[in-house]
Amino acid sequence: MKFLVTGVAGFIGFHTALQLLENGHDVVGIDVMNDYYDPALKRARLEQINLRLAKSNHQFEFVQGNIADGEAMGQVFERHKFDRIIHLAAQAGVRYSMENPQAYVESNVVGFTHLIDIAAKQAVPHFLYASTSSVYGMNTQMPFAEHHAVDHPLQFYAATKRANELMAHAYSNLYQLPTTGLRFFTVYGPWGRPDMSPFLFAKKIASGEPIDVFNHGNHSRDFTYIDDIVDMMLKVADCPPAADPDWTSASGTPNTSSAPFQIFNIGNSAPVNLLAFIEKLEAAFGRKSERNYLPMQPGDVADTYADVSALFEAVNSKPKVSIEEGVQRFVRWYRDYYGV
Repeated sequence: MKFLVTGVAGFIGFHTALQLLENGHDVVGIDVMNDYYDPALKRARLEQINLRLAKSNHQFEFVQGNIADGEAMGQVFERHKFDRIIHLAAQAGVRYSMENPQAYVESNVVGFTHLIDIAAKQAVPHFLYASTSSVYGMNTQMPFAEHHAVDHPLQFYAATKRANELMAHAYSNLYQLPTTGLRFFTVYGPWGRPDMSPFLFAKKIASGEPIDVFNHGNHSRDFTYIDDIVDMMLKVADCPPAADPDWTSASGTPNTSSAPFQIFNIGNSAPVNLLAFIEKLEAAFGRKSERNYLPMQPGDVADTYADVSALFEAVNSKPKVSIEEGVQRFVRWYRDYYGV
């Protein structure tokens, strides 16, 4: 099949493109290549894709462009007819959304609208998009399940992602476009994002600098290894949702509908205390760290924990990589990439 992967130079998009090519599919990848974090890492990811292509007969086309540019996106769809869209491009980051909310409107709202609108007009068989565990906001029921209320986001980033879920339902209802929202829980692994805690901790440990530990280390996170994320996401890609004619608001769940619409948590369903995660990184690096214990940051949540029973029922798949093995793989990559 032919896949469109937006955010292809990003962490999840890069791994997704590699696996799709490995599975025998053709891929068109879009990325704006902005400087939210070091573009050199994004370029290095694209180089890895090109190295993989040299050993493959499959096709990969990279388009540098902004998803908020409707004309540019229209030109991509004029040249290609896609069997699947995996929309991962977004302005990410919880705290940055308090500094530059306009960036989130442009990418996460305007850009999303361009893509889903064109997808509906071209009757793409399945439109998948990245949501986030952050949509659970003030919810304190554990584990987080898709039937829980998600109407009280703690920051603007989560609000834009929740907006994507609502926009997707509208398009599924109006145009019968099959859509799947994927609520990712703390993704980590090789080639990860430098603004996320696993990467920040690794950098501090490797350089011998003190680690800032927020909420005095009382956080827990449902750390999920990148290979498991991609594996489960691509299984979902093969299962576009169908409209459920028996669904009603009184008896149905919020993650399904009488329209061809679905939402899944994708997580490890095994939360790890932040201090325990730091200790696993320290063990992998073979050195201890100094720690600065600080209060909770604005917009942060204390804990995340994914209920993945709906996902398991749909694709009969669960995460396979343990936190110990995942951390070891991440640290091996970090040492190699940065020459530590």
